[in-house]
Amino acid sequence: MKLALAQLDFVIGDVEANVDRMLEAASDAAARGADLVLFPELSTTGYPPRDLLNLSWFVRAADAALERLVRELPDGVVAVFGAPRRRHDRRGGRALTNSAVVAARGRVLLEVQKALLPTYDVFDERRYFEPAEPDVPRVVSIAGRRVGVTICEDMWNDRLLWAEDRMYDRDPVAECVEQGAELVVNVSASPFSKGKGQTRRRLVSHAATRWRVPLAYVNATGGQDGLLFDGGSLVVAADGALVTELPTFEERVAVVDLAERVDEPVVDELALLGRALVMGTADYAKKTGMSRFCLGLSGGIDSALALGLGALAMGADAGVTFGLPSRYSSEHSIADARALADALGVRFEIVPIDPAHQAYEQMLEPVLATAPAGPGDVTWENVQARVRGATLMAWANRTGALLLTTGNKSECAVGYSTLYGDSCGGLAVIADLFKLEVYALARHLNQHRLGFAIPESTLTKPPSAELRPGQRDDESLPPYEVLDPILRCLIEDELGVDETSRRTGADEALVRSLAKKVFLAEYKRRQFAPTLRVSNRSWTGRDFPIAMRARP
Repeated sequence: MKLALAQLDFVIGDVEANVDRMLEAASDAAARGADLVLFPELSTTGYPPRDLLNLSWFVRAADAALERLVRELPDGVVAVFGAPRRRHDRRGGRALTNSAVVAARGRVLLEVQKALLPTYDVFDERRYFEPAEPDVPRVVSIAGRRVGVTICEDMWNDRLLWAEDRMYDRDPVAECVEQGAELVVNVSASPFSKGKGQTRRRLVSHAATRWRVPLAYVNATGGQDGLLFDGGSLVVAADGALVTELPTFEERVAVVDLAERVDEPVVDELALLGRALVMGTADYAKKTGMSRFCLGLSGGIDSALALGLGALAMGADAGVTFGLPSRYSSEHSIADARALADALGVRFEIVPIDPAHQAYEQMLEPVLATAPAGPGDVTWENVQARVRGATLMAWANRTGALLLTTGNKSECAVGYSTLYGDSCGGLAVIADLFKLEVYALARHLNQHRLGFAIPESTLTKPPSAELRPGQRDDESLPPYEVLDPILRCLIEDELGVDETSRRTGADEALVRSLAKKVFLAEYKRRQFAPTLRVSNRSWTGRDFPIAMRARP
């Protein structure tokens, strides 16, 4: 059998255009001799359509697009694609299923409903869909071979792999094999996170070898708001050998002979991370209709990396950067900012904020004098950040540019960002990177993709917000070599204070104070710009109450 993997980037909600893309891919696959072409999960609507699924007119449009797809499929090839389907025999429960439709030209051969509906982290599928019944038929004959069909999460519950963390009481891959499948396919929309590709490869290989059947996995690619889909579609033989693996973060229609074998690719995780953020920025801009970007360029590492990503994603000529010096800004910061912009060929403008800062002081001092400053007061520091934010937003409003927010995960986690100040923006491009990851990725891109445009001093000088004389980040926060491992334990691993202290070797009182800061900053996190997700626990998937009294 020859099968095709159609690893495509769909636009959520553009059902007619999505079907056009699928028909084009199916025709290409048929012309190249494919018997079967696989498309990702919910490919007709794009994934995840979220509350669009609650709109009856949208579901009707998706139904009509599906009917056209089936009607116009090319002869000689069977397609498996994802789509929301109505439950016509509904007796309670949700009105829709997340389904895989198996179709030849003019005929639906089988519909298989997704059984395992994730409701953790960024997923909330039980909000919209009813799971498959336990006895749902999953196998269909295609080109003389019995093919079992699963959908994304359906493959993530093998009892041998998830013995302690198994979330469901059934295994749809096993159900396919029990029904006589000689090939199992999985249509997926699995978002990227660091290390996810290796996990998927291990998962697919394990299933193939355990059940002694080839397994074909097709994944979506492209950015959907903050979710980044990396593709990495693959086919594994019954003995676990890799038949093919498609490139990440690229659209591709590949026709595969199941008798082929290839070597497992070597993955550069930093390069992969950079490609993820560049693609996410580019797709967010393209899908929201924005062709220009802007940001505040301080001479520091965060804005330098954000600019590099913006320039790679949208082009240097699409960007405008602003130096926004106050009375506390150092000359070397402006010099570094200008040097970076010039090296990349990005427009750089200087807009001193001191006149506005002084105006605020004159305006507010009489009333603020009646409320004396307490210890740690940051009123005037925040005014500076908000003047900068207002300046950048003015340019974004006038030109329609996408304002890139430059905060990183370490500082945002503990509230070391000013609401309506440096948190202003339309897209948070590095807010899921800890500070040490910012440095590592900046160095990597500087060497491999930016032509060493980032000045060495930006990469080596002590980080500072420059909101008061001689300010340094490590006066308010522990060194990032200490802070980042603690935050990783608290946020991504969701460990308690004592466990975090033991794992990192940090003083328990320090860990407790940082955990408290994380909870207190929750109200800021709720108001972040959309964040490109690259970890297994981004801001998008966290959901803690703001008004609460639980304290670590």
